[in-house]
Amino acid sequence: MKKIWLTLVCSFLVVMVIAQDEVAKTGWNFGALPTITFDTDLGFQYGALVNFYHYGDGTRYPNYNHSLYFEVSRFTKGSGINRFYYDSDQLIPGLQTSLDISFLSDMAYNFYGFNGFDAVVNPGWIDDENDDYITRMFYKYDRKMFRFKVDLQGKFSGEKLRWAAGINLLNFNIGSVDLEKLNKGKDEDELLDDVPGLYEKYQDWGIISPEEADGGFVPELKAGLVYDTRDNRPNPMKGIWTEAVLVGAPEFLGAESGFAKLSFTHRQYFTIIPNDLSLAYRLAYQSTIAGHVPFYYQTQIIVSELKGYTIEGLGGAKSLRGILLNRIVGDGFFFGNLEARWKFARFQFINNNFYLGLNGFMDFGQITKKIEAIPTNIYGSLDYFNPDAEKMHFSYGAGLRIVMNQNFVIAVDYGLAADERDGDSGLYIGLNYLF
Repeated sequence: MKKIWLTLVCSFLVVMVIAQDEVAKTGWNFGALPTITFDTDLGFQYGALVNFYHYGDGTRYPNYNHSLYFEVSRFTKGSGINRFYYDSDQLIPGLQTSLDISFLSDMAYNFYGFNGFDAVVNPGWIDDENDDYITRMFYKYDRKMFRFKVDLQGKFSGEKLRWAAGINLLNFNIGSVDLEKLNKGKDEDELLDDVPGLYEKYQDWGIISPEEADGGFVPELKAGLVYDTRDNRPNPMKGIWTEAVLVGAPEFLGAESGFAKLSFTHRQYFTIIPNDLSLAYRLAYQSTIAGHVPFYYQTQIIVSELKGYTIEGLGGAKSLRGILLNRIVGDGFFFGNLEARWKFARFQFINNNFYLGLNGFMDFGQITKKIEAIPTNIYGSLDYFNPDAEKMHFSYGAGLRIVMNQNFVIAVDYGLAADERDGDSGLYIGLNYLF
């Protein structure tokens, strides 16, 4: 699918003042990011996000007392993001509290099948200039998701070891792509044909059951341990952040299918040049340990606390940059990220502290436990399946960071897939360091 990105990150007329000491912030402060994108099939995206921070009397700066994040954006043909996120270690004394309420609508949500390279992706089927073209929507379905999420963390032993607990209520509404809506206003030669995509074929082959095909409700309970020695949460220069999280979706709370998953994530940060250059890596493993996981939940990546509006599907902005979003879906997986982070300029502007950063990165991941739901009698067609093809996926790239008061981070990353079966490249513009 052809995309044209017209992104307004922020327009700054900046007079740089190098080597100035940072000014501790007090009271309320905010950062805002207007964005505009254009997509051939979804139309223009318009909207804004804003993050308010409360620093109190400034004695804890750059740590904040309260953070309130709002985002509302729309595509002209129906997709959108609606999110409120709150984070604080002062609301309830002794507890880190975060709340997320979101409604996410995706008229063309990526679906490339299960088990990584075992599922063949044919770029020609979605390229309208290719002789093999079927439809640009072949690897898409319509998804709407409502999320209510509360996470708590408290001290378990000392300042570094904490317990984590939470509840996550997810409701998925799934269906075929609404071609009538997407075709509205198109010329005759641009119309999308009403032909089955991979989502419909997976239903025909019995891989996706009728009970799961239209979505469902997932009441998720979470418990875990977190060990955290980071010196700065938005962009640490040293320390580790390790967590083990167990989640379960019991049927007695209304889950369509009961299951449990276990996740381990380790992040470590090394100072190369004090204050300016660091090396960071993240290693993560996640697997189903009990029950059957509905297909619409398999893209969820489990974390102790959710920062971005979504972290799901191996591939894309939050896991493997440059690789197609949701390219790697399975019952269990491993992935990692390696980053060099350089703060190359610091300055003050409009009474705020700024720095600019450059990143170089390599990402990788692989399915470790396959979804055993594919009938063996349909493996004969290598158009769709290539059993035992799965191996490690790699991508690499670079990024830019514009950071205000060490907490509001505008992030731009460009990643390249190392294998053409994973796609070509990706440009991602949003907030925060990856980890």
